[in-house]
Amino acid sequence: MSVSRLAKKLKGSEIIKIAGEINELKKQGQKIANLTIGDFDPSLFPIPEALKDGIKKSYDEHNTNYPPADGILALRENISSYLKDTYALDFNTNQILVSCGSRPLIYSAYMALVDPGDKVIYPAPSWNNDHYSSLVGAVPIAVTTSPDNNFMPSAADIRPHVKGATLLALCSPLNPTGTMFTKKDLEDICDLVLEENSQREPGTKPLYVIYDQIYSMLTFGKHVHYDPVSLRPAMKDYVIYVDGASKCFASTGVRVGWGFGPAEVIEKMKILVMHMGAWAPKPEQFAMAAFLQNKEKVQEFLATFKQKIQNSLNAIYTAFKQFKADGLNVDVIEPMGAIYLTLKIDYAGKTTPDGKVLKDSEDINFYLIKEAKAAFVPFSAFGADSSVNWFRASIGACSLTDINEMLPRVKEALLKLK
Repeated sequence: MSVSRLAKKLKGSEIIKIAGEINELKKQGQKIANLTIGDFDPSLFPIPEALKDGIKKSYDEHNTNYPPADGILALRENISSYLKDTYALDFNTNQILVSCGSRPLIYSAYMALVDPGDKVIYPAPSWNNDHYSSLVGAVPIAVTTSPDNNFMPSAADIRPHVKGATLLALCSPLNPTGTMFTKKDLEDICDLVLEENSQREPGTKPLYVIYDQIYSMLTFGKHVHYDPVSLRPAMKDYVIYVDGASKCFASTGVRVGWGFGPAEVIEKMKILVMHMGAWAPKPEQFAMAAFLQNKEKVQEFLATFKQKIQNSLNAIYTAFKQFKADGLNVDVIEPMGAIYLTLKIDYAGKTTPDGKVLKDSEDINFYLIKEAKAAFVPFSAFGADSSVNWFRASIGACSLTDINEMLPRVKEALLKLK
């Protein structure tokens, strides 16, 4: 059977391979602490009650035909109000696009902006930018980041690549690291983009920015979320924001995302989403519109939800700090945002009790799955080199009890390595 050149190049999610190993062990009756999934177990993190009731009510009212291609007006109006109240961002309804989660927004932005052969810049690690670049035939420029800057890219990292580039893909809080831009770092990047665009010839494509802030409401402690247009209003012509309900309201399966940006770009993205049929379900749109209007219920949910997330992240963070103090070759970055924690487990070259040498982060991960019944995701699944022994721990599908029971197993497994 012959398929297209694009289909021949397609790669599935690297996380699927890890999931296969976990499922095989589960079939054997083993209980795995699964910290691989960027999702929520609804039994641990249910959606807001008011949103659930609104969805049921909307189905009862028979809102079950096709929605408008850009989203129902009531939802776009309430998103506009929500953006003003939450971020002091001013976007009209014709600058807002609703879709079934954030993925169609990111993909349609790539398709609307990037021609085959155009350069796309993104940090490594980051989520799926390598795949989206491949899908549109872009030249990917993966900027290697380091723990010294919490795996966030700086203007100095990006500057060598901006000449002639079409797109800079950024995310904060970042998947997979759970780390965030500082105000100064994001200001410097915005200034770099504005400087580059001021030097381009009239009629040529500017350097656009996709700014994925799907986790922006999930920040912890002293850490504050910043966005480009709030810091530099002149960026408004160049930034396509990606946002939505999936993560901040534990509503990944509800499938309501929203993007916003320059009206001309949003219009093209709307046509692409329309052709894909990737709009959000109409009942969920009506329910989300009503929920966003209920500021008291939104804040009430976020307060409890964020505390549960932080408790789980803090449990792993505290344990790994202690592991490091005890002499284990690990490290950890403090919880900043999202549902992720960044862990260093640097045991490449060590030998397992059965004599196998762990060559790289993938080997380390599969060893921990089998020996400690603990599953993480190596940064190699997010575009980093397999020699980078840093991992994502995602807490959305694992109870705090399971996490606390897992941590001693991880320590014991690492102590067995020679």
